[in-house]
Amino acid sequence: MAQQPLPPVVARMWGREAIPRHGPRPSLDLGRIVDAAIRIADREGLEGVKMSSVAGEVRVATMSLYRYVGSKDELLIVMADAAAPEPPVLDGQPWRDYLTDWTRAHRDFLLARPWLLALGQHTPPAGPRALRWLDRALAALAGTGLGHGERLNIVTTLTGYATRQASLAHALNSAAGAAEDGSISGLADYGHVLAQVVDPDGYPELAAALRANAFGAAEQWIDDADFTFGLDLLLDGIQALVARQGPAGGAPGIG
Repeated sequence: MAQQPLPPVVARMWGREAIPRHGPRPSLDLGRIVDAAIRIADREGLEGVKMSSVAGEVRVATMSLYRYVGSKDELLIVMADAAAPEPPVLDGQPWRDYLTDWTRAHRDFLLARPWLLALGQHTPPAGPRALRWLDRALAALAGTGLGHGERLNIVTTLTGYATRQASLAHALNSAAGAAEDGSISGLADYGHVLAQVVDPDGYPELAAALRANAFGAAEQWIDDADFTFGLDLLLDGIQALVARQGPAGGAPGIG
């Protein structure tokens, strides 16, 4: 079977493009271009990232960029990989402790650069930074007896949880900041407002939850205890799966 050629954007991220033997030495490289695009996104949001604005940031003509990146979509894919920090160091931690740190760190870097949330997932992770995050989480689960497919599905689930939690936190905090009167600024205010309008006859369980202060008393929209609670539910499920598999080796992967 013939080897599948690397997509151009993947080849660029891994430095696998053929280097021309002749011609003038390039005045730019992909790293400089991506760094400039990330600076613009940090400063102006994703809407500020245009091929022309990136070219202006590195002080070249716009058409010069296409020698290094095939399109704006390719640029966005490389940006998403380059903007992520290194994953937490595994350093012999038990799998549950590490995946707790890993998922929290994943959420936090998305919140630190919310334009990554607006970017979304253009392709499955294929860049060096994204694949290190994937590899480290898989390594944390290596001694559990789970199969490779099961471990991949676990990491995908935790990635989705981190992304959803970051999206929720960003959306709620942005909405609170944009409120003209600032009347609902966090969970505590939200609970007080609902308590005034929820009819116990029509919404008996919701009314009971409000009386029990189930929405929490945080002044901000996002209570870290809620994040931890949801993550613990996922990790408890993984723990149960590990216990069913036993130490002798994993069953075939799910999914």
